Amino acid sequence: MRKIKIISAVLLIMVLVLTGCGNKKADSQETSAKERDLKIVFVCNGTLGDKSFLDSAAEGIEKMNTELGVDTKIIEAGFDKTKWQPALEDAADADYDIIIVGTWEMQEPLEAVAPLYPDKKFIIFDTQMDYSSGDYENVYSISYKYNEESFLAGALAAMVTSSDMELANPEKSIGFIGGIDSPVINDYLVGYVEGAKYIDPDIKVSYSYIGDFSNSTKGKEMAVAQFNSNVDIVFAAAGQAGLGAIDAAKDESKYVIGVDGDQAMIFKDTDIEKANKILTSAVSNVGNSLFAAMEQELKGELQWGSGVSTGIADGTAELVDNEFYKELVPEEFRTKIVELEKQIAEGEIDVKSAIGMEASELEELLETVK
Repeated sequence: MRKIKIISAVLLIMVLVLTGCGNKKADSQETSAKERDLKIVFVCNGTLGDKSFLDSAAEGIEKMNTELGVDTKIIEAGFDKTKWQPALEDAADADYDIIIVGTWEMQEPLEAVAPLYPDKKFIIFDTQMDYSSGDYENVYSISYKYNEESFLAGALAAMVTSSDMELANPEKSIGFIGGIDSPVINDYLVGYVEGAKYIDPDIKVSYSYIGDFSNSTKGKEMAVAQFNSNVDIVFAAAGQAGLGAIDAAKDESKYVIGVDGDQAMIFKDTDIEKANKILTSAVSNVGNSLFAAMEQELKGELQWGSGVSTGIADGTAELVDNEFYKELVPEEFRTKIVELEKQIAEGEIDVKSAIGMEASELEELLETVK
């Protein structure tokens, strides 16, 4: 009888262990299935192919699919602004769980749509929602400290224009081309000017705005005009329109700093002459920030109804350190950039921002580099 009781007890323990393992496996399969069933859509207010901001976001969306197993889709809404809100509403009406939009221009459409769909979740990048102005508990915002990455770009440009590098001229004059005159683009400009003046207080900066983010022909014309006025390096924060500045740098044998994506590496296999004019690119790693947000969501840790602003200290703002940067830019300049990164991250350098800056203060700053 004693042997029977012992055997029965052992069998019971084995059943409990196997059942527990089975439950863990079932839980794991359930979690995996939940991740696969999650549907995410990126409503792109433009078209892909800018090789910078929107493409970087798209890379993050694709990474969610391949590495997190979620169902993703990208809808290109084009550049007609009247179609952006209807496209967002269509996405919200569909069976997507999370709708992602980006650039500050999508904030107004999202403010109108998000409260109408309280059961849907929205992520907007490139701006911060004003959570005190409405019911946006289903919205998460991601903004970027563009002034920090462009500070590095400005510092590099100032060192280049004063150097004996092959395509640099004797004039201490650098250029900036923005998509449109807006707080976000001016944040790039302010950081660029601040970085350049940090290196050389007497630096001159030419700047102009294309008027949109799609007209690369106009972007090229503006860059050519700046190059013809003794500028030897241009930083273009203009999305797809900024590709025109890279074309101009190739044609005029001048330097350019890319933005939002590693643009030199993009052209490496298709146009090496163009790639050799792109010293580096100032990036916010948009795709990585979206991927990180989705990782938090899958863990149940994403704080909906709030936002985050990321910069150099968070590892999201930087100048890309690729083979062209190493080959074209002198080591002493690259060392200086690393030093400046550290100083900004540790708060030793406080970079001014155009966000919230009075128009008079911006005008005063720009007056110092005319």
